[in-house]
Amino acid sequence: MAAGVPPDALGRRVSCGTDYGTVRYVGSVSRTAGIWLGVEWDDPQRGKHDGSYEGTQYFKCRHPKGGSFIRPNKANFGVDFLTAVKDRYGLNDKQDVQYGTGNTVVFGTKTVEFVGMDSVAEQQRQVQLNKLVDISVCECAVSHAGQEEEISRTCANMRHINLSKNLISSWETVVAIASRVQNLETLNVSENKMRFPSTSTFISSGFSNLKILALNQTGITWTEVLLCAQGWPVLEELYLSSNNITVLERPDTVLQTLKLLDLSDNQLLDGNQLHLIAQLPRLEQLILRNTGISSIHFPDAGFGCKTKMFPSLKRLAINDNKISQWSSINELDKLPSLRALQCNNNPFTDTEKNPETLIQLIIAKISQLEVLNNCEVCDISTNCMKLDYRKIFGKDWLEAGGHWNPEKNKPSEEFLAAHPRYPALCLKYGAPEEGELKGQQPLTLKNQLLTLTIKCPEKPEQKPVEKKLPESMTIQKVKGLLYRLLKIPGSELKLSYESSKLEGKEVELDNDLKPLQFYSIESGDCVLVRW
Repeated sequence: MAAGVPPDALGRRVSCGTDYGTVRYVGSVSRTAGIWLGVEWDDPQRGKHDGSYEGTQYFKCRHPKGGSFIRPNKANFGVDFLTAVKDRYGLNDKQDVQYGTGNTVVFGTKTVEFVGMDSVAEQQRQVQLNKLVDISVCECAVSHAGQEEEISRTCANMRHINLSKNLISSWETVVAIASRVQNLETLNVSENKMRFPSTSTFISSGFSNLKILALNQTGITWTEVLLCAQGWPVLEELYLSSNNITVLERPDTVLQTLKLLDLSDNQLLDGNQLHLIAQLPRLEQLILRNTGISSIHFPDAGFGCKTKMFPSLKRLAINDNKISQWSSINELDKLPSLRALQCNNNPFTDTEKNPETLIQLIIAKISQLEVLNNCEVCDISTNCMKLDYRKIFGKDWLEAGGHWNPEKNKPSEEFLAAHPRYPALCLKYGAPEEGELKGQQPLTLKNQLLTLTIKCPEKPEQKPVEKKLPESMTIQKVKGLLYRLLKIPGSELKLSYESSKLEGKEVELDNDLKPLQFYSIESGDCVLVRW
């Protein structure tokens, strides 16, 4: 092997400036002198060809212009773990400038010689290393473990290590480092293109305390995840974004302690793949952003029933996918523990142009939802939205066989498939009344007027006033009207309302730009005025 080229260069990760790649060839190239490295770059725009030169194929690339040849002296093969740590935190020999040269230390302009100064400096460096708990050597060209005994001696207190975007080319290197850090709890090795074990014979006990592991953009497959996971007995969070994961397998004996799983930016073949990980007993958060799924279905549970799949799942992210049917949103109500959902940027959201109505529909379809697209759902507002949902689809309910008489109420299977929560909402809030459904007829000015009672709770001596207001009137305009009507001095009004259907609950009218109809106010309701 030529000078400057490691004996194991083939397959190693290298950097050249700010570019990263993998060595695919080491040797001569026709009609040129000396040794060349054939590199497949992570960024195919950095390359010039597919590994061939003048008709000879020296190596292969995934992209037609993903490769090029460089001289060995242009390639950085990296440093060992401890060297990177010492460089990063100023603990190496070159940066111990306060000790001068040799066995001397400089005090102002005087140089004083000490016997054994080298050993003292080394001891001090080890003491400082032992104090490090949370370290980051991101982009520090770490390529191998180095002296493992020294790692054990100097890194005893490390708990959290960031090794992302380095030159690690094998999972064995990660194991060699982690096995020497006994209390390691968090490890990030994202953006290292690595080779992973293909058999279960390579299992390490070096991750016995590991709770959080990030393997984003490492090229790992799900089969390799399950093989390595045999060495992660207490893992709680696993990040696998942007890998080669297309097919899942059942993790029957591994990942049983997992609480969070991030599979975003992996192109799963279909939503049924989720059934294979649905029995993870402690999984609370599942991130499926941009995974290409077009549908979700839990076949073990019928309308109004809860699935046995994902028993602990509280937070689900399915944004940026291809879900086009509302039936998939109906299915999410079967999840017994679901509290938070991210679902924006899916085709089904385009079926409703009004964003407020879209929110109403989603919240009405999924019971117990507390957070939608990172916004908290107010309990009382939720009740209002569910009341609206009954009215919006009341006419369809009647046409499908629904009836106010419970004995005659037999909506069709097609209606229940589209609105599985409709019977439960009617049971809780009552079936929509005939007068409510008339609101679905073509609107006239008379139909749009609401007859409301205006009260001032803090001034009981003031008699209630009855007023007819357009349901499209904004809260801001209502406040202006009440200023004049009640002759209230200049101050900030606070409005709320009570409805017989909300049984003693008071709904705050807290957005001046929203119309009365946004809050589901109906004729006969009472508006409460405070200042």
